[in-house]
Amino acid sequence: MPALADEVQDAAKLLKAGQHKQALERVNKALAAKPRDPQARFLKGLILTEQGNSKEAIEIFTKLTQDYPELPEPYNNLAVIYASQGQYDKARAALEQSIRTHPSYATAYENLGDVYAKLASQAYDKALQIDSSNAAAKNKLSLTRELVGRPGSTVVAAAPKEAAKPPKEAAKPEPAPAEKPKPAPVEKPAAVEKPAADASGEVLQAVNGWAQAWSKKDADGYLSYYAKEFKTPGGEARDAWEKTRRARVTAPKSISVAVESPKVTMSGADRATVTFRQNYRSDVLKSNNRKTLVMVRTGGRWQIVEEKSG
Repeated sequence: MPALADEVQDAAKLLKAGQHKQALERVNKALAAKPRDPQARFLKGLILTEQGNSKEAIEIFTKLTQDYPELPEPYNNLAVIYASQGQYDKARAALEQSIRTHPSYATAYENLGDVYAKLASQAYDKALQIDSSNAAAKNKLSLTRELVGRPGSTVVAAAPKEAAKPPKEAAKPEPAPAEKPKPAPVEKPAAVEKPAADASGEVLQAVNGWAQAWSKKDADGYLSYYAKEFKTPGGEARDAWEKTRRARVTAPKSISVAVESPKVTMSGADRATVTFRQNYRSDVLKSNNRKTLVMVRTGGRWQIVEEKSG
């Protein structure tokens, strides 16, 4: 729907230029044509946040987390608003959910650190109110204030530019005009040319198969590339992790995963580490990040035992 995309792009540009009223008019026009569009809804939440309409922005981001639970950005933006209101426990909970949704979302980790620092500052301040002679609490309070700024400072949720700490505004799934998407042909999710007989070639074939299964939204095929001994993020239970991954694979209408510039390092005949750029595109989210897969050969098949992003 090209017309809709144009409206959203124009609204994003107007928001960047500080023309909030005009941006809201454009995004409302886009939503009138397609009310459930996640990018338009997300952008409207950013505009309302800029206008100081926190109540309606919270409603929009909360509804996005319900309709698209696989997206980490709405949780992050809820945290922005909660932090600006001094509701740091709510901000922490939202950021932790964002990380559970997307364990490699660096912005949420940094924001969570800022929120923890603010909570620590409040706790140390309370300790000093009870015992003003507590030298250790004074030193710790000083350190945390250096991290989060003065205790009375206002947290501003600015978008599309970065927000003041804590925390920063997410830049997705807004189709930010400043970012030039890298080409990722849908019909070629991965491009690797290595001899199949070579061990490194077999490893790369497995990585290609993993990316292709993901691109085809074949959840069973995708999950079959993870070994029984796979280290789930944060030690999460395998069943819970698989349920989350299955939702992320099947929920979007379309997915393309491209493996770019792969490099294989063999650690013996049956263990390898593969590093590459993962170019992910779906109808609701785009990302391009560094990925590392640690793989082992079991039963004649290469499978993933560890996965790292960044």
